[in-house]
Amino acid sequence: MEFLGLTLDIATLTDNALALLFKVAMALLIFVFGRWLAKKVIIITNRVMVRGRLDITAANFLSRLLYGVLLVIVAMAALNQVGVQTTSVVAILGGAAVAIGLSLKDQLSNFAAGIMIVTFRPFVRGDYVQIKEFTGTVTEITLVNTHLTTINNHDVIIPNSAITTSSTINYTALPNRRVDITIRIGYDADIKAAKNIMLGLAKDNAVAFSEPMPIVRVTNLAENSVDLTLNVWTTNNDWWAMQCDLLEQFKYALDDNEIDIPFPQRSVHVKGLDQLVNNMDQSQKLPLNKDK
Repeated sequence: MEFLGLTLDIATLTDNALALLFKVAMALLIFVFGRWLAKKVIIITNRVMVRGRLDITAANFLSRLLYGVLLVIVAMAALNQVGVQTTSVVAILGGAAVAIGLSLKDQLSNFAAGIMIVTFRPFVRGDYVQIKEFTGTVTEITLVNTHLTTINNHDVIIPNSAITTSSTINYTALPNRRVDITIRIGYDADIKAAKNIMLGLAKDNAVAFSEPMPIVRVTNLAENSVDLTLNVWTTNNDWWAMQCDLLEQFKYALDDNEIDIPFPQRSVHVKGLDQLVNNMDQSQKLPLNKDK
């Protein structure tokens, strides 16, 4: 058969068309089945991560990341079925990934740190922590930053990379916490009486633990005072309230027992002060000259 001067082989065209349609059908079948299978894998993986007590933010992110990787593999397999050379496609995707990584390196650093935080969980929502100079309650953990609410209700947003590269104090990681209170008394005060007062008030406190027992020790002989330090245990929830209550009670009890809490004192010696005073006295004793 000839068409516009060209010889057309109907049988060959028909065979080629059928082969192409078969490849396209197979590619669509691979893509649809692969996508369905990828979703099933993601559902199972997400359940396993949640049962393993992985943070929900990390579980959702890892599930989406895995789904994206599986979807790319399925698409590559479908394209390869219809004869598309996937090597060049992979090279383009690799170059694009490198370019994006270089332009977003700081964000990716926070992102990777966020994955570490939600995976290893040095703290969770509701913990009272200190990160660098910031202290507050963790209210939100994202894959980019962490939110702290301070005691004066400030929302502090800290990049995750700054958290993983610095020391973090988690005050509420353990259920109990020790209260340390240092009281300074004068050198003339009765140390035993002051210790008994502090121990008695600590033992009578309703939220103080009897085990370990409260204890008071002399911890320093300072310039102007003898330092007595009380160690008493309580729960994390009662720590702040008990410390404030004991401080107030110590002040009243020490005042009632006439045990002074001294102010800083310093003796100042001025060289030549005696001679200066004598000269002033002599000048005052000299007779005044009267005009004639």
